[in-house]
Amino acid sequence: MPQVRSRCQRRGPVGESVLASGVARVGGVLYCEGVALERIADEVGTPTYVYSAAVIRDRYARLDAALSAVPHRIHYTLKANSNRAVLRVLRHMNAGVDVVSGGELYRALKAGFVGADVLFGGVGKTEVELRQALEAGVLLINVESEAELRLLDRIAGELGVVAPMGIRVNPEVSVDSAHRYIKTGEKGAKFGVPLDEVLAVARVAATLPNIDLLALDMHIGSQLFRVDGYVDGTDRLIDLVDQLRREGIDTLMYLDIGGGLGVSYDAEESPSLELFAESIVPRVQRTGLTLLMEPGRFIVGNAGILLTRVLYRKRTGGRDFLIGDAGMTELLRPSHYDAYHRIEAVHAAHAQMTADVVGPVCESGDFLALDRTMDEANAGDLLAVHDVGAYGYVMASNYNTRPRGAEVLVDGDQFAVVTARERYEDLVHLERDDPDWRDG
Repeated sequence: MPQVRSRCQRRGPVGESVLASGVARVGGVLYCEGVALERIADEVGTPTYVYSAAVIRDRYARLDAALSAVPHRIHYTLKANSNRAVLRVLRHMNAGVDVVSGGELYRALKAGFVGADVLFGGVGKTEVELRQALEAGVLLINVESEAELRLLDRIAGELGVVAPMGIRVNPEVSVDSAHRYIKTGEKGAKFGVPLDEVLAVARVAATLPNIDLLALDMHIGSQLFRVDGYVDGTDRLIDLVDQLRREGIDTLMYLDIGGGLGVSYDAEESPSLELFAESIVPRVQRTGLTLLMEPGRFIVGNAGILLTRVLYRKRTGGRDFLIGDAGMTELLRPSHYDAYHRIEAVHAAHAQMTADVVGPVCESGDFLALDRTMDEANAGDLLAVHDVGAYGYVMASNYNTRPRGAEVLVDGDQFAVVTARERYEDLVHLERDDPDWRDG
């Protein structure tokens, strides 16, 4: 079996050995851990998402170790990648989970998590979802408005339970992030309770009979490479903790600082976990509260590859196009966020080209890369699109009535299909040939 682990290592910003992506070239061919990507494509087909279990474990273990000086729990955010095989890897690492819908709660429970492992967030939780969360016995429900708080109190009363809840605070801090869509903690954002209203909402929570106020929570954004936003936001949460305690509200048990740690897609330098811990841990220690974090992309982003086969190479308007069997339906980030993903040939190429890498979808916005200098490729060649472990399959769609691709997990020298490729019949199984017509 080819040994690729050493080729996947790089030195991290704090000197520790970091498993960069789980992918390395052996004899001119790309491998994920000990499995040739070509073999996966031959046996499973394309497009296919491939995840490295080793990278997932590495990211979780590094963050867990960085926070070891303070009581803490890492709750992986399902919205980044909710595949149940990925969730099972993390459950075996003793992770908790963060969910933002009833569907994600269902997935988490199916993956073996129990209610006490779950944080339930989201700006628009329905009455049904709040009821499901309480029935599952989740650790916390993070509310985002006084109206939601009062609804939660009513539902908890109907169920005869006390709702464990936190307040998601909008700390109103500005951060440097790759795209305005992933800034979530600035003034005027739709998320969270405005900073100047938090104390009032907390006072209401303290008076409601079916509510137990246990946490303050924030999430300031995604793809964050500096710690100053976390420091500013954490300081604002701690100031609120102090004010609540002075008012005699002393039920808090948790301080939840969200997720958002950045991952490298191109030349970005991943954030130093040592600096992050040095900045955050002493602050949380002073409160005596348990620290909660909700990383998603940081855990799985670099763990994923999208395999796509070139269907055609053509030249038009003075430009070269590589038309593959994967496009915006498989990876929306380039079109939606102007995101960069490294692309290389699975078999080593001895020449380079500049091309637009596009998909088969009937949209001009269907592309994976534009004007990209990359390995020379032709029809039939297999390409690897890197760093798709987060916001890849979970944002995939059936636009143009395209079946979604398969998902594969690699663990050492073994691999398994963990999500089957959709079939045409899967695309129509919810539609009704003989609908039940009702009078208006």
